[in-house]
Amino acid sequence: MKSKVALVLPSRHTSHTQRPLGKSGLALAIAACLGLGACSTVGPTHERPSVAVPDAYKNVAGVWKPAQPGDRLPRGKWWQIYQDPQLDALAERVASGNQSIRQAEARYRQAQALMRQAQSDRSPFLTGGASAARTRSGDGPGGARGSYDLDVAASWEPDLWGRVRRAVEAGEAQAQAAAADVESARLAVTAALVQNYLAVRVLDTQARLLDETVSSYARFLKLTQNRYNAGVVGKLDVVQAEAQLKSTQAQRVELGVLRAQLEHAIAVLVGETPATVAIAPAPLVASLPQIPVGLPSELLQRRPDIASAERNVAAANARIGVAQSALYPSVTLSAGAGLRSATLPDLLRAPNLFWALGAGAAQVLFDGGTRQAVIDQARAAHDAEVALYRQTVLTSFQEVEDNLAALRILEEEAALLAAAVAAARQSVQLSENRYKAGTANFLEVITVRAIALSNERTAVALLGRRFAASVQLVRALGGGWETGQ
Repeated sequence: MKSKVALVLPSRHTSHTQRPLGKSGLALAIAACLGLGACSTVGPTHERPSVAVPDAYKNVAGVWKPAQPGDRLPRGKWWQIYQDPQLDALAERVASGNQSIRQAEARYRQAQALMRQAQSDRSPFLTGGASAARTRSGDGPGGARGSYDLDVAASWEPDLWGRVRRAVEAGEAQAQAAAADVESARLAVTAALVQNYLAVRVLDTQARLLDETVSSYARFLKLTQNRYNAGVVGKLDVVQAEAQLKSTQAQRVELGVLRAQLEHAIAVLVGETPATVAIAPAPLVASLPQIPVGLPSELLQRRPDIASAERNVAAANARIGVAQSALYPSVTLSAGAGLRSATLPDLLRAPNLFWALGAGAAQVLFDGGTRQAVIDQARAAHDAEVALYRQTVLTSFQEVEDNLAALRILEEEAALLAAAVAAARQSVQLSENRYKAGTANFLEVITVRAIALSNERTAVALLGRRFAASVQLVRALGGGWETGQ
């Protein structure tokens, strides 16, 4: 149970002839409050947590410097690096239509409102009221008596220990974190859209490859049938040619399932139903962006999730001060004035005026450790936010390194695979010529054709992986590589 020592002042309804404090006493109370107001704000000062960072990228030359929040830096239309007009048009629709972004924006507005609520505690609290009553006591001849009141009262608690300042500080940091969360949502959704769109175009490239292969197989089947009719080859060759053609046609149809799913995902990302969005098949016009030789370390500062984590640390640090301020006494200044009359017509006359000024102080003497427990909770919450911030920074390093490594290794693989595709195409030509000349059997042709198709499909899929890695690198760097954006 809490015990308090308090200076109790007269009610605001005290008559104007009853002054709660003399002029000297009131002046002394106000001076004491203003003197206490000069006290420093309790609680620790926020310092950005230190994180050990490497001197350079593991996969790209470049020197790091300590990461700092840069969520206010503009990211620009980074998707334009792929040079695809249709992609640009879809990306522009994300900001206005995506529901995840709208949700993040609503939470930002909520955080702003909470900040304004904390700021309002700096101002006095003003109330006004009016009342009317009629009372009767006993059965005497006096009859019922009326009572009419009209009053205004104000109270203000000086922020002696910085409780309000720390609360405002926490609210501002929380609002900044929410703003960074909006950028995180926008970056994540846009990256998902770009990656899905490029995957659709990669599937269109594979579909075109399979269509060309099906046409080639159909021509070769007709050639085999003619050779069979001429008695040059047996029925087995015709059956094998038909099986090869049908198998390739089935592979072509299979692509439609994944393409439809990607198209539906794009529709949801732009905030529309799948039935209303259709992406017509088209050639892949997007190009892989050129990766700079040395990525500047400050680009990591553009990651909004790092900025959000750091702002959450600042908010948690400010809440420690809010909790610690409860250890100190609170002081309240109050003032009130009003009119009171037994009859309504006489209410506004000067003799019915009353006023009151006062000051009060209160201090909790014993709470069984409640306040200290609250402080310990605030400190533990701060430690948790520090750990989350450091983990976010470490994860960002990992994501950058992962995608830099992927782009470097996949580029090497693409060069080798391109040579394999060229060799496979040449072997197909040679084997078909040998088959037409009667110096090779049909099994050799089928085998060589299957290897060539597999290499070409793998090359297209590898291109898709390189596009995906480049998009993820953009996201890992916070959106875009150009520091001048």
